Amino acid sequence: MFINITDSKTADNKGSAGGLVNYLEKENRLDNAEHEYWFNQTDNRFAAYEVRQKIDSNVAKLGRNDAKFFLINISPSQKELNHLLAEHNREQVKELLKDYAVLVMDEYAHNFNRPNIKDSNDLIWFAKLENHRYYSYDDKEVKQGFKKRGERKPGEQMHIQIIVSRKDASNTVKLSPMNNSRGRNVEHSKKMGEFDRVAFKQCGEHIFDQHFKFDRDLHDTMAYANVIKNGSLEQRRQMDILSAGEYFAPNKDQVKELAEGIAKQQYATPQKMMASTGTTIGKFLDVLLEQTPIAAAPHPDRPKKKKKKGQGYSY
Repeated sequence: MFINITDSKTADNKGSAGGLVNYLEKENRLDNAEHEYWFNQTDNRFAAYEVRQKIDSNVAKLGRNDAKFFLINISPSQKELNHLLAEHNREQVKELLKDYAVLVMDEYAHNFNRPNIKDSNDLIWFAKLENHRYYSYDDKEVKQGFKKRGERKPGEQMHIQIIVSRKDASNTVKLSPMNNSRGRNVEHSKKMGEFDRVAFKQCGEHIFDQHFKFDRDLHDTMAYANVIKNGSLEQRRQMDILSAGEYFAPNKDQVKELAEGIAKQQYATPQKMMASTGTTIGKFLDVLLEQTPIAAAPHPDRPKKKKKKGQGYSY
């Protein structure tokens, strides 16, 4: 599950939302396209002009250079979409994803840790389900000449784009998901609210797994991807050990919990990571750590190379 909040430094979100709303209407302008309405927690048939008017009017006391709204992208993976499509038809999956988006926005509101911002009802937001993705100029397939800009990408590509107002539903409280205090700066948090983007995205993954009974492998988790891409040498070492023991673990949820702990740098060493569990997987990984590297056994189907004079057989 890929969930991203567009940074205000790169997004054109300091003026009207009209340009973004118009862009997200692109599929509705295609020939023979089924019209997709905007939706939120209260209704699923908002027109584009209603979205623009509501977002643009909810800007009390925001300055000229202040962000007026943010864009949230919710993109299920091919594996996640196929999991849903295995039991539901496409129209049913669309409705399921819309319901999921409401749950994600409940978590978005809750993540600010403000007493009057409890769920999606306390926000001004509108979402649009898109059925396809299209190649852009910076895709490697376009750069290499294999695809043309604007050409539709293959496979299941359903995803949801959400425009959420900077101000809450009462138009009195400023809320910024770009705030990095996470509660450490008390005065700043009182003014802007707390927001932990990593925790928010992690919750989106958890909600999907629980809501749709998706059995996520360690390698498909956000924690694993973040550590492999951005983690320290020690974090990657711990994740490699955890990955080696994943399929021997009696409890996959515990494996994912450990992975999130690794991503948060909770364990100084692999031994401390395993000591935090006291379970069978910990014992297995202790054995794994104690093992010295051994030469790989020859594959039974791999042909032997002819022995040269003075040498043993090699594979």
